[in-house]
Amino acid sequence: MDTIGDFLTIIRNANAVGKQICSAAASNIRVKLADVLKRNGYICDYAIEEVRSGVKEISLKLKYVRGVSVITGIVRCSRPGCRLYHANRSIPRVYNNLGICILTTSKGILSGKEALQNHVGGELLCKVW
Repeated sequence: MDTIGDFLTIIRNANAVGKQICSAAASNIRVKLADVLKRNGYICDYAIEEVRSGVKEISLKLKYVRGVSVITGIVRCSRPGCRLYHANRSIPRVYNNLGICILTTSKGILSGKEALQNHVGGELLCKVW
């Protein structure tokens, strides 16, 4: 089961119907992905709530500008059956640096720009524009 792909699909579907808030089951990697999206201005905020004992949920507040979603596209790149790794110098640019790519590195989950600044490469998780 691809939990990252499911999380990105939840965000994509919520954007398609114009929802303000979307929620999914919380995990460490989903929280870190939401943190990268927030740092880069693609979502307003996120919160982790305990639904019942031992079950947590992450809620994302999606960002809209004049009724148009800030996230126009979000694509999963590396899949469980085909992992994509990039060295520091080969991190892809998304729409001529108008979008971001998110990588999992030895220093945690970072955007492509942050990975370049830290001189690390890693697995390309997704692209957002």
